[in-house]
Amino acid sequence: MQSINMNMLWITAEEALSRLGTKPQTLYANVSRGRIRAKADPADPRRSLYQADDVRRLAERHAGRRQSEAVAADAIRWGDPVLPTSISTISGGRLLYRGRDAVELCEHATFEQVAALLWDTESVRVAAGGEGQGDTSRMTAAFSGLSARVMSDLPALYRKPFVLRAEAADVLSTVAKALAPWPEPQPLHERLALGWQRREAAEPIRRALVLAAEHELNVSAFAARVTASSGAALSAATLSGLATLTGPRHGGAWVSVTALVEKAASVGVREAIRGMLSSEGIVRPFGHRLYPQGDPRARALMASFGVPPLYASLAEAGEDLLGEPVNIDFALAALAAVFALPEDAPLVIFALSRTAGWLAHAMEQVESGHLIRPRARYAGPGGDSGA
Repeated sequence: MQSINMNMLWITAEEALSRLGTKPQTLYANVSRGRIRAKADPADPRRSLYQADDVRRLAERHAGRRQSEAVAADAIRWGDPVLPTSISTISGGRLLYRGRDAVELCEHATFEQVAALLWDTESVRVAAGGEGQGDTSRMTAAFSGLSARVMSDLPALYRKPFVLRAEAADVLSTVAKALAPWPEPQPLHERLALGWQRREAAEPIRRALVLAAEHELNVSAFAARVTASSGAALSAATLSGLATLTGPRHGGAWVSVTALVEKAASVGVREAIRGMLSSEGIVRPFGHRLYPQGDPRARALMASFGVPPLYASLAEAGEDLLGEPVNIDFALAALAAVFALPEDAPLVIFALSRTAGWLAHAMEQVESGHLIRPRARYAGPGGDSGA
C-alpha cells in the first residue's frame, strides 16, 4: 500500500522517480544538493518521502531541457537552420548566392566575380604566382601555405570589414598560388586549365568553380565559422575548412566515383552500383538530401561537356536502380575524366572554389561578434542526468 496520496504535498521515492524519469542515485543527488526536499516516512522510518512541488518543478525543467536537446540534436544533423546567414541558401531545389541563382551565374560569371558577390564587395583580385610543386601535391602545398600564415596573421576580431575583405583576397591568393600556380595574371579557371595543359577545359572549369563556391552551412563552412568565432585569423578559418574538406563524406567523395567507375569497367554498371550499395550501404555519387529532385549543380556542369560513355551509363543505371540522379561529386569526376585531368583534379577544383565560401562565412561570423560554443550532453560513466 502507498504511504501517501498523490494529491498530498509529499510523495514516495517510486512516485518521484516516475515523475522525474531518472535513476535512484539521481534522485538522491538532487536531495543532497537541495533541489528536492525530503523527510522520513512516518509510516516507515526506513523510507523517505519527497516534496511533490520540488519534484514537479525539476521534472518540468528536465522535460524542457530534453526537448531543447532533441531539437538541437536534430538541427545539427541535416535539420532546422541553426545560424543566420545572408551568404547563400538552398530553396525549392535552387542554390542561391545572396539571392542570385548559382546555375544562372555559372552561365557567364567568373569565379572572382562570384567571390565578390559572396563577400559583398565590389571586386576581388587574386594575385598571380606559384611554382610547380615537384613531388608535392597541390593540396599539400595549400596546407603548407595556409599553415605558414596562421601564427603571423592578425586575429580577425575587432577589425573593420573592408580590412577583412582585403585580407580575404590575400588568403585566397595564397590558396590559389598552391592550387592554381601560374606566373601571369589570369582568371583562376584559365590558370587551372593552363597549368594542367588543358586549355579546352577552361570553360567547364569556370562553371565548376562558380557552382561549387558556396553551399550554405556544410561541414567545412561550419568548421570555418567555428574557428572564426574564436577570433582567429582568416587564414586559420580557411585552414579549418580545407582540413574538413578532405573527409570522404565531403570533398573526398569524388574518390568513390573513381572506385565506382573502375568497378563498372570490369563488372558492368548495374553490378558495380549493387556492389557498392551492398558493401557501403550508400552510393555517394548519387542523390543529395537537400535536392530531392536532383542536384542542379551536377546538371549545369555536365551540360558543358560531352560525358564519357561509361559515366553516362552509370548515371542512367544509378537513377534507374536508386531513384536518384548524380550529384556534383559525380560531375566533377566526369569533368576530370573527359579532359584527362590529374587524378586529384576534382578535389583541387572543389577546394579552390570553396575557399571563397569559407572566407565569406568566416567574415560574416566575425562581424556577428558571436562565439559558437554549443553544450555537450554527457553520456559517460559517473554522469548525473538530473543535475
